[in-house]
Amino acid sequence: MQNVAPTAATRNPVEDTGPMRPLFGNSGPATGEPPGPRRRTGPDFVAIQRSEEFTELRGRFRRFVFPMSLAFVLWYLVYVLLAAYAHDFMSIKLFGEVNVAIVLGILQFVSTALITAAYLRFARRRIDPDVDKVRQQAGVQ
Repeated sequence: MQNVAPTAATRNPVEDTGPMRPLFGNSGPATGEPPGPRRRTGPDFVAIQRSEEFTELRGRFRRFVFPMSLAFVLWYLVYVLLAAYAHDFMSIKLFGEVNVAIVLGILQFVSTALITAAYLRFARRRIDPDVDKVRQQAGVQ
């Protein structure tokens, strides 16, 4: 079997990145620090998650996103079912060559844009200000 590990003669200095840094934190073999317990230097995410402010923020987010997502999925499902099983209804011409299927298909795109705009407005008014408060309490900016 051939040895494919790079040697000093075959190592390309452009490709050699050295030892990998740890993905999370600053300790480990790549930094020269011994592995093991270390003191926390960042925010306490568990305490943030358990805080009343964060719980209310998460609830407010869910009360908007889940019903809106459900409404959109149902609206899309109705469109698909109509297209699959209500050929006569979907082929009704409304004006010129434009039929019900085309109008409902375009309304899918319109509803997507409206839901996006509604979420952006909701987030700007009801989510973002409280996110800033939670970050300030946690000492994160």
